[in-house]
Amino acid sequence: MINEIIGTVLICAGIAFDFFGVLGLVRLPDVYNRLQAATKCVTFGTAGILLGVLIIQGFNAFGIKCIIGIIFIFLTSPVGAHAISRAAHRAGIKLTRESIVDIYAEDKELKESSTN
Repeated sequence: MINEIIGTVLICAGIAFDFFGVLGLVRLPDVYNRLQAATKCVTFGTAGILLGVLIIQGFNAFGIKCIIGIIFIFLTSPVGAHAISRAAHRAGIKLTRESIVDIYAEDKELKESSTN
């Protein structure tokens, strides 16, 4: 009984995180801010949903698949977001005017590739 309550709460929290990630995709001004919102919220949202399912189902074959899914999401989502943001910056997609810091602009590798 308590497992179902905790699992349901985690699933609802995961759905809320996913909702806020989608809201960030719609409301934020540029690709970099949108990518940050989507990556953070969807990573924690999907992991929350899978963790809730794991708690409800228990440590059976389905639960092990949930653990593998959580590990996969935590390893691949930040790496993918970094690769996409770096590619967007190399392609010359500008930041919004409200952005304060552009760390990639200070990167020596990017300056060398743009002069070639």
